[in-house]
Amino acid sequence: MDSNPFPGSHMNGFIGAVALVTIGAAAVATTGRSIAHTGDGAPARPVALTSAQLDTTLTQTIEARKMSYKKPSDAELKKRLTPEQYYVTQQSGTEAPFHNQYWDNHEPGLYVDIVTGEPLFSSTDKFESGTGWPSFTKPLEPSNIKSQTDRTIGMDRTEIRSAHGDSHLGHVFDDGPPPTGLRYCMNSASLRFIPASQLDQAGYGQYDTLFNKSGAKTAAKKP
Repeated sequence: MDSNPFPGSHMNGFIGAVALVTIGAAAVATTGRSIAHTGDGAPARPVALTSAQLDTTLTQTIEARKMSYKKPSDAELKKRLTPEQYYVTQQSGTEAPFHNQYWDNHEPGLYVDIVTGEPLFSSTDKFESGTGWPSFTKPLEPSNIKSQTDRTIGMDRTEIRSAHGDSHLGHVFDDGPPPTGLRYCMNSASLRFIPASQLDQAGYGQYDTLFNKSGAKTAAKKP
């Protein structure tokens, strides 16, 4: 990931996004099992950000455009994050598989750091790993992640953290599908999902082209 993933050529779209948020653009927040059904067989509703989430995300995006990606104070994080989000991102915890927000989310969009808003992964690289956690074949912006050796459970693993927020995201393994052969196994609690339909509103309009390509808005791939 480039240290400044928000080039000035997108400023007009960004200003438009600010205007949309200012006049009160809002959406219904849900979590979804898939595009078609939830876990109990009922039709799933589209994943969307609420107006409050849009406001938080837009603030983070403004900071990102200034190349700050400033991590809030610990006191602020404890107010802003849920206990589970704080545990996972700040204490390198792990959420339960199959009982987290995005493990089976098939909607098109971006996954950003819940702490800073830096873009991390795209639904175009998401696949069904069968592990119960959201899994990706590669990061959207490689410069926005960093890796380090993790020996906390008595074995060597490669931990993945956000480069600017230093949030614990998950781990990467070499048992993924083509083309990379990698499985970035992430915690939903470390991520905020930005639906493709709300990228402009949330300040990520420069990524619209990812989802305007033929087939880019399909469900997550099965290896």
